[in-house]
Amino acid sequence: MASNFIYNAIDEDLKEGKYTEGVHTRFPPEPNGYLHIGHAKSICLNFGIARDYNGMCNLRFDDTNPTKEDVEYVDSIQEDVKWLGFTWKDRKFYASDYFEKLYGYAIKLIEAGKAYVDDLTAEQIREYRGTLTEPGKESPWRNRSVEENLDLFTRMKNGEFADGEKVLRAKIDMASPNITMRDPVIYRIAHIKHHRTGDAWCIYPMYDFAHPLSDAIEGITHSICTLEFEEHRPLYDWLLENLGFDKNTRPRQIEFARLNITKMVMSKRKLRQLVEGGYVSGWDDPRMPTISGLRRRGYTAAAIRDFCDRIGVAKANSLVDVAMLEHCVREDLNAHAQRLMAVLDPIKVIITNYPEDKMEMMACENLPTGDDKHYMPFSREIYIEREDFMEDAPKKFFRLKPEGEVRLKNAYIIKCEEVIKDENGNIVELHCTYDPDSKSGGKTAGRKIKGTIHWVNAKTALDAQVRLYDYLLKDEEGAVNGDFIASLNPDSLVVLNNCKVEPSAKWAAPGTKFQFLRQGYFCVDKDSTMDNLVFNRVVGLRDTWAKVAKK
Repeated sequence: MASNFIYNAIDEDLKEGKYTEGVHTRFPPEPNGYLHIGHAKSICLNFGIARDYNGMCNLRFDDTNPTKEDVEYVDSIQEDVKWLGFTWKDRKFYASDYFEKLYGYAIKLIEAGKAYVDDLTAEQIREYRGTLTEPGKESPWRNRSVEENLDLFTRMKNGEFADGEKVLRAKIDMASPNITMRDPVIYRIAHIKHHRTGDAWCIYPMYDFAHPLSDAIEGITHSICTLEFEEHRPLYDWLLENLGFDKNTRPRQIEFARLNITKMVMSKRKLRQLVEGGYVSGWDDPRMPTISGLRRRGYTAAAIRDFCDRIGVAKANSLVDVAMLEHCVREDLNAHAQRLMAVLDPIKVIITNYPEDKMEMMACENLPTGDDKHYMPFSREIYIEREDFMEDAPKKFFRLKPEGEVRLKNAYIIKCEEVIKDENGNIVELHCTYDPDSKSGGKTAGRKIKGTIHWVNAKTALDAQVRLYDYLLKDEEGAVNGDFIASLNPDSLVVLNNCKVEPSAKWAAPGTKFQFLRQGYFCVDKDSTMDNLVFNRVVGLRDTWAKVAKK
């Protein structure tokens, strides 16, 4: 079982005899956008606690703001949680399930003289709230009678007032040092259709009101929240206490540091801005840090769970190097991604002494461990990477050069005899010879050649589009303190349209991962078809974090 301050707090509660029915957590997303990798940490934590304590974890949609919510987001959230490997079984709930109960709780607060209907505008409420150094000022309508408040709140519910005309506020303390406790708004008017309840309601509870009460209704024992909700905890506890929930069984809120990763946009508001502004192709664009974007790019659920486990749970906000996440992805893909030959910038090589009508099959490894292999054709004409040839090569260039030799992976040693150029002096073709005895098992197979390069057979290679992704942000500091859009990387996507891959890739389904030898890890995109192959680069081969971790 994990050991951190949250687990220690749960152990302490159980030791004191609280929550005798067992540990019960929840993952409570608002369905106003797609989940990002920060939410993955919360998913792993909440479902992990339930697993480790043989308890339960609910999936609950806190759908209290119909102006920003959509069924599309509900569906995507469920898909993401399942993909990460967790299940809520029959415990899927919505805050909207409790609208009638929440309304009843609001009535109880009014009857107890602890809530009132206020006529101040949103701007006036902000002005009356005060500052960190100055107390707030009471609303002129703060001392309405219980009867008048009940009447006005009922009329709010019945749709007699316009949006923003009135709100319901908790009556707490306008001089509290915690601004959250200065008579927070708990209900507002919104004449808008809800994605589940339709037009049944025109008043909606605020998140800070609905969240603790939904937890209590569901029997949640530990409400695990990110650190920005720490100042909201007094309100969480105030509501539960003033509505009569027993201290030994009511939920306990515990905060942990949210996940921040270098090079990544971790704000749902900014992610929405990217989507709605057309800066990316959608919520699942492989450059996005959304779970659906990472999934489409080729990140695996196992790698993300591993990453969340490695970074642990902290009390203070910090910044995690994206190289650590990429390291987890590489580790998983290295063990599971089939090896494949692909040439991203091809140049043709004609092996002049190889028989024109001959073709043979070369055995290629599928994975670095085990004996499983696949076969790829080899013949007189092949493609190699343009960067694997240099006409005026320096001394330590160990790939192909005029009069130089190089070994073709899983095949023969070839020697460059002639460079063919077009009328503009561009290299278009290389003429080489091969050593027929240099293949595995041949007389000269053991001949030492310093360079080994990959290749594909020209006659059977498949055309493919390869999408190379870089980080969305070119300037993280600018994104935080300046113009977010101006800080975007204009080269975050480079599309290569003339790539060649070995024929075994033709039948790979979208989502299939490969290691392109010497290139990196790639994933078949959802746009790919058998006649139009499309690959996303998941991550390169170079692993900087592995070196850091060993120190």
